[in-house]
Amino acid sequence: MAEKGRPLFTATTTPNPTVGCSAVYVDSVKAMTESVGIANLQDEAAKELAEDVTYRIRHILQDAVKFMEKEKRQKLRTEDFDNALKIKNVEPIYGLSEDVIPFRFVSGGGRELHFIEEKEQDLGEILNATLPKVPLDVSIRTHWLAIEGMQPSIPENPPLMSRDQQRLDSVDPAGKHKGGLKKGSGPFTPIVGKPIKFKTSEQVFIKQLAIHELSVEQQLYYKEITEACVGSDETKRSEALQSLTNDPGLYELLPRLCTFIAEGVRVNVVQYMLALLIYLMRMVKALLDNPTLYLEKYLHELIPSVTTCVVSKQLCTRPEADNHWALRDFAAKLLATICKNYTTTTNNIQTRITQVFSTALTNEKTPLASVYGAVSGFGELGTEPTKIFILPKIKDIGTRIEYCLEGVGHTQADKIAATKIKQLIGKLATPILKTIKPPETMEEYKSEFGYMGQSLHISMMQQKAQDFKQQQATPFAVKSIATAAYRAPTASQLVRASSSVSQKLHGNP
Repeated sequence: MAEKGRPLFTATTTPNPTVGCSAVYVDSVKAMTESVGIANLQDEAAKELAEDVTYRIRHILQDAVKFMEKEKRQKLRTEDFDNALKIKNVEPIYGLSEDVIPFRFVSGGGRELHFIEEKEQDLGEILNATLPKVPLDVSIRTHWLAIEGMQPSIPENPPLMSRDQQRLDSVDPAGKHKGGLKKGSGPFTPIVGKPIKFKTSEQVFIKQLAIHELSVEQQLYYKEITEACVGSDETKRSEALQSLTNDPGLYELLPRLCTFIAEGVRVNVVQYMLALLIYLMRMVKALLDNPTLYLEKYLHELIPSVTTCVVSKQLCTRPEADNHWALRDFAAKLLATICKNYTTTTNNIQTRITQVFSTALTNEKTPLASVYGAVSGFGELGTEPTKIFILPKIKDIGTRIEYCLEGVGHTQADKIAATKIKQLIGKLATPILKTIKPPETMEEYKSEFGYMGQSLHISMMQQKAQDFKQQQATPFAVKSIATAAYRAPTASQLVRASSSVSQKLHGNP
């Protein structure tokens, strides 16, 4: 109830007692009481409660504004409201923040209402759901901070060289030596006698030799990692790849790991060892995903290896049966990741890779398997490379596909490759043709795209039909849920109303 002697300037009422005060409506108070099991609350009692709640809320808001002004802000935050509750010895409201507001808004009949959605839970789904894993017990684990003054390279310790330092080292390898030499202590300073004076002085930059010395533990780790990554045990391979992805102490091992990958691809491509090539590409993926490594210094070994797995003529002993297409797609994704993370105006990595793919497309003697890899590579590089390099060559590629599928004297592997290229071009070209003005009739498609015109026309018709169905399923308006005689809804009524609106929004009858 209202406190005795307090001013009533915050409880401005209207002539109709059933409407209540200006801040909290009587109908809202009745809805709150009904939600806690109190029914048939009299209007006078509801009016008194509304006035008292309005006074207390405004008093708390005034204190919250003081906290806001104290921090010289112009936006009131939930933490200000919590501090205002704390100074009044009231427990703050938990679960609310600036990012998450759990209130929903409905309007109708000239009224607006904010409420907390109470979702109905299906007990059958809860009982039939799979149980979560039992959480691990709390335990204490020890690790070495330093061994004989040297910090070990383990995940618990920070990396010896951060990613930013690796980037600077790749740009300017001699930068760490600048300023470290005193005057007269250079490598060409004479030890005995007077300094030699030259008639002309010339500045010579000498590249410092990098010494990569590995400890016994690092050598053992390298041996175990490489054997596990290309071994036959899938469990050990998964653990090794997980270590390559998360271990922060691999910077000193990077030169040897990249050389191992490059030599492995060079040897196994000749021997058509598809499985080992897949394992090596998974190693590249793990190194690219490691957030503590910067690989720009070693891209001269990784890019040729990955590109080989994309556009190589043959990757396995049975190209008509083995799924070497998955390896080409996976390697194309790796190249796209490298281009995204390491392309600069200096190295022009994406431009050079694009030239390799373009050469594979334009050369008529290129095997169809290599053409598939080039098309897949352009598809992973994005929409613009596909639009520039694939669309103008669809007609020429279609001629080769037609000659292979309908001609004689071609192997089964070439026919499978032609079919794969046809499907991939249809998948990549259809979204791009939607953004430009495509042909209208089948004859126009055949005239512009040749043999591929019919399949592209069918794909576009299917895409248009699918888009039309989605437009028909989207409602043009949402009906109001207001009633003729407005009354604040109860919690159960709000749940049913929100579920009805959700069904209408999703097009369910």
